[in-house]
Amino acid sequence: MDIVERFLNYTKFDTQSAEDTDCVPSTAKQLVFAEYLKKELEAEGLDDVEMDDKGYIYATLKANTKASIPTIGFISHYDTSPDCSGADIKARIVRNYNGKEIVLSEGLTSSPRKFPELLQHVGEDLIVTDGHTLLGADDKAGIAEIVQAVCYLRDHKDIKHGDIRVAFNPDEEIGMGAHHFDVEKFGCQWAYTMDGGDVGELEFENFNAASAKITFKGISVHPGYAKGKMVNANALATEFAKMLPTNETPETTEGYQGFYHLLGIQSNIEEARMSYIIRDHDREHFEDRKRFIANCASLMNEKYGDGTVVCEVKDQYYNMKEKIDPQMHVIDLVLHAMQAVGVAPKVKPIRGGTDGAQLSFRGLPCPNIFAGGVNFHGPYEFISIQSMEKAMQVVVKICELTANYNE
Repeated sequence: MDIVERFLNYTKFDTQSAEDTDCVPSTAKQLVFAEYLKKELEAEGLDDVEMDDKGYIYATLKANTKASIPTIGFISHYDTSPDCSGADIKARIVRNYNGKEIVLSEGLTSSPRKFPELLQHVGEDLIVTDGHTLLGADDKAGIAEIVQAVCYLRDHKDIKHGDIRVAFNPDEEIGMGAHHFDVEKFGCQWAYTMDGGDVGELEFENFNAASAKITFKGISVHPGYAKGKMVNANALATEFAKMLPTNETPETTEGYQGFYHLLGIQSNIEEARMSYIIRDHDREHFEDRKRFIANCASLMNEKYGDGTVVCEVKDQYYNMKEKIDPQMHVIDLVLHAMQAVGVAPKVKPIRGGTDGAQLSFRGLPCPNIFAGGVNFHGPYEFISIQSMEKAMQVVVKICELTANYNE
């Protein structure tokens, strides 16, 4: 089976995760694909194939040499985003893309005018949707690339390698992918998530992240007789929002710049609730942001009385750079592998999070490598077949180079 057939088979499964459940995985349909994937790994001859009761899959390609080589791993998630339907995906291949508008289905097109990233793939073969669902390259492309790479190594015994562990997990798209990952069972000295974007992307810096839940307590009185009595929680929430800097939001920042992001508001006169996320690459600035938002609540309590505003801030994850910097050989191997297979590295910070960040803080250094997909989480998602092949080649080369690595 080639990588294209493998990936297209994966897209036939609806594996959308959901945030409004306490189940693990968050949707039962993810387990349907997990069972399929487990059987596929067994059929391909991998060892130690197992799936736990939460849908986490682990397997091993055994070393083909007696030399002492570090055990490394490759990880991808199989859920797709709740933001767009992943059911009944109709994927098709646009051969030798000509740089013009692509008709996805009647009345739906994808064009370089709206998505200039398309022009970087002129002459390549693109897998697209029909414009009604996402494609699922995030992150079934990563799975296909990993499985194809270990099959290639299995069949090319002249390429010496140590034990290679692979793992596939649910619920990454809702921030839960690493929560039940068994790092000890995985047993690797370091690993890589294959979950990045376009060709060459390599990420080992991500946001420090926290959530903030702000609750405003009001007093409802008939508006005709409200003077000196009413406390309007709607107005309190508006006042709080105005206290935060308007130039530090997602729509006004880029690169290493952090932000406060208002996710949602539920509001009436008696009570209002605001949900924020706080992000910054710099740990000190991150702590400053958390203190600032808590201080805004304190200032409002001084003005309106204790207990009027309740602010709950919780850390979510941290910048993996803190854990990767002491072990930069993990990055050097990727850079050398990319160069060896003709890929120009694009090292950049993630303006978001990754399972690898959480895993890095649990003792498994785990940077993120490109999987090749573009326009994730929506119906204009696409991936180049050539990009998938390059990603697979990078995985193979990392395994080969690790055989010559000396700690």
